[in-house]
Parts: sequence; C-alpha cells; structure tokens
Amino acid sequence: MARKNCRKRLTLTKKSVKLYTDDVLSAFYEAIRTNTLDCLHVPHSDVFYVRKALEIKFSPRKFTLKETEDYMKLEGWTD
Repeated sequence: MARKNCRKRLTLTKKSVKLYTDDVLSAFYEAIRTNTLDCLHVPHSDVFYVRKALEIKFSPRKFTLKETEDYMKLEGWTD
C-alpha cells in the first residue's frame, strides 16, 4: 500500500525544472543518497536528441542540457 501512495505522490506533485549538471546519473545517485528524489529533474529524452542534433549542426559548439531545454521551450516545446 505504501508503494501505491508513493507512486500517486510522485505523479501528482510538481517536479523541479532546474538542471545544475549534465551528469544526470551522478545527480540521480546523489538524490538517492540525500533522499531528495522529489527535487530531481531528469530531462526528457527529446532534450538529449535535440542537443546531439544541434552539436552536429553547429560543430564544434557544445550545448548543455539546460541550454538545450531552454531553447526548446522558447520554440514552443512542452514536456
């Protein structure tokens, strides 16, 4: 029963949209370690694909995940 409540809480609460690092896996493990999973923002898979496409098109320029997501939102993308 606790699992059901947790799942409900995770799907109904507002998620953070802050990206402080491009190292998503390390941020995930740190959130587990500090019990702050509810504050973790994992970018949508679209962000990773768009970032790669931008880096190919504008080589050698590199884009951060936050920068890419911000550009996508400016263009009307919603997750």
